[in-house]
Amino acid sequence: MPDFLPGEVWLAGAGPGDPRLLTLLALHALATADDIVHDALVDPRALALKRAEAELISAGKRGGRPSPNQRDINEILIERARLGRRVLRLKGGDPFVFGRGWDEALALTAAGIRFRVIPGITAGLAATALAGIPATTRETNHAVVLAAGHRADGSSTTDWAALARLGQPIILYMPMSQLPDIVAALQQGGLAKETPAALLQSATTDSERVVESTLGALLDDARRNGIGSPAILVIGSVVGLRRQLLPRLAGWQ
Repeated sequence: MPDFLPGEVWLAGAGPGDPRLLTLLALHALATADDIVHDALVDPRALALKRAEAELISAGKRGGRPSPNQRDINEILIERARLGRRVLRLKGGDPFVFGRGWDEALALTAAGIRFRVIPGITAGLAATALAGIPATTRETNHAVVLAAGHRADGSSTTDWAALARLGQPIILYMPMSQLPDIVAALQQGGLAKETPAALLQSATTDSERVVESTLGALLDDARRNGIGSPAILVIGSVVGLRRQLLPRLAGWQ
């Protein structure tokens, strides 16, 4: 394993939740870091793998709740590194997939701080695979769309109609706050109400739930089943393939 040197910042992905999906390099960082600046969605079981002397610093962003802004998080990383601390910035999923890792890497570069990027298993692909939904198959598709369901300010500027016209499966991260608008826009873009869809809540955790539906029934099914954040939404024919695997698909837990 590479040495985690004093004054360095490592930007690491913690995966979708369950600490068993941490990479070996992320586990090494947890066991070595002096300071761990972590997101709200990082599983407490992952944080428990830190060394006893390490300090935990919460920097979680949760929609609709008071959260540190990105500039403050950047400053924490820089200040701690300049004190000669080994700083681990631990994010859910992958730091460069809707994780603001790029923003932090730019800030560290501008400040002259040496850093390392440790990829993690991104939640969109992990949640679909564990639910028995393939992101791609040779028979159905050779592309897949990953998109954010909302922006940090709660808005959405994605051209959903354009994505609908691609004819490829769509995997949406954190779609719940904008779900009615997204569903309407996808249908206006040409996706039929009968298009298979699935909501995957809290993948790899004790709260994991999977709700299969269709685009037309999605809002009602989400409401009836009490689906909330964090969740992944999968839309496309690949959702229907899940039924072929369910008889032999082992549960994650």
